[in-house]
Amino acid sequence: MNSRRNFIKTLGVVSAAATLPINTIANEMANQQMIHQVYFWLHDKANTKEFLTEAVPMLGRCPTVAKFIAGTPADTEKRDVVDHSWQVSCTIFFDSLEDQLAYQKEPLHLEFIDKYSSMWSTVKVYDIAI
Repeated sequence: MNSRRNFIKTLGVVSAAATLPINTIANEMANQQMIHQVYFWLHDKANTKEFLTEAVPMLGRCPTVAKFIAGTPADTEKRDVVDHSWQVSCTIFFDSLEDQLAYQKEPLHLEFIDKYSSMWSTVKVYDIAI
């Protein structure tokens, strides 16, 4: 009976210890800063200025956005590793993964998608942990 109690006690301690790294990782992820890079390929390249000056800035006004930058492809030399095929991009900085998740549900973000998604043929997102 004594060895069974010791076994159960040991099992409880080991189980508790095993969850500590998971909790630590979850806490670190919640506080993980990130960059959300979005690239847009428009149906009509003539709409680039309108999309850059009227549409995309809506995303920067979302409350959980820490920093926002928008632009167009730089006129750099053509190289195999450089993609100049997109028309507009935005880079959005978040203080945490939770802020980015809230941004996905933010009414201004959803309004942007509803109002302007017909202007793009393709959108690509690259999320970077920093």
